[in-house]
Amino acid sequence: EIRFGLFGSRRRSVLLTHVCASSVCVADMAEEAKKLAAYAAVDNHVQNNQVVGVGSGSTIVYAVNRLAERVREEKLNIVCVPTSFQARQLILQHGLTLSDLDRHPELDVAIDGADEVDSDLTLIKGGGGCLTQEKIVAGCAKHFIVIADFRKDSKALGQQWKKGVPIEVIPMAYFPISRMIAKRFGGVANLRMAVSKAGPVVTDNSNFILDWKFERGQNWKEVNTEIKMIPGVVDTGLFVGMAERAYFGMEDGSVQVRDPPVN
Repeated sequence: EIRFGLFGSRRRSVLLTHVCASSVCVADMAEEAKKLAAYAAVDNHVQNNQVVGVGSGSTIVYAVNRLAERVREEKLNIVCVPTSFQARQLILQHGLTLSDLDRHPELDVAIDGADEVDSDLTLIKGGGGCLTQEKIVAGCAKHFIVIADFRKDSKALGQQWKKGVPIEVIPMAYFPISRMIAKRFGGVANLRMAVSKAGPVVTDNSNFILDWKFERGQNWKEVNTEIKMIPGVVDTGLFVGMAERAYFGMEDGSVQVRDPPVN
């Protein structure tokens, strides 16, 4: 693992730690950490004349900010492929070139966040409900880079992220799939309910999401494959063997870089 500081933020973050120990302060540090990770990934992996997959979520906002800065300052020719409605709006708001997988089926790099990253670079994604399109775009990229703050870093999945593995499902099948997952793998798979509308969350693909709260460690590669084989499952929020590198913004203002273990 590699650690390095960016933009002189180390001293500022250390001072923050001493001055304030409240949850508000932790949130402020997390936002700064997201920005550090995002800037490092964009600076290290985006080059001129590339097609870039743009992920979804709160951390990716900082990545698009930095991407737009570099495009303006360095006159870069960059084409962006979004993973969600949110990502599409970010690309358009920043005046970046928008494309899709019909025109650019092979991407040079995809940059996205994660809800949790384990020591093997296995990810849980989909807290924001965009897991299927995120996985499609990541799978089309030559390089898939993950950006996150220190709260998303785990030795094993489930240590930090307590909301379970998101699973996108065809609406008519959500109940039998929920029963089948609980029976075969343990835990419970609950239908994700919306906050500002009555009823369940509906994805950009007009599907439902189950959040599977698992009880124990799993062989994630096998579990991912088995769940995907259940009729009615569209995809899972398990990203196994996909990420090439993860950048974590840390509390002290440094950035920690993790590559997959060498087998």
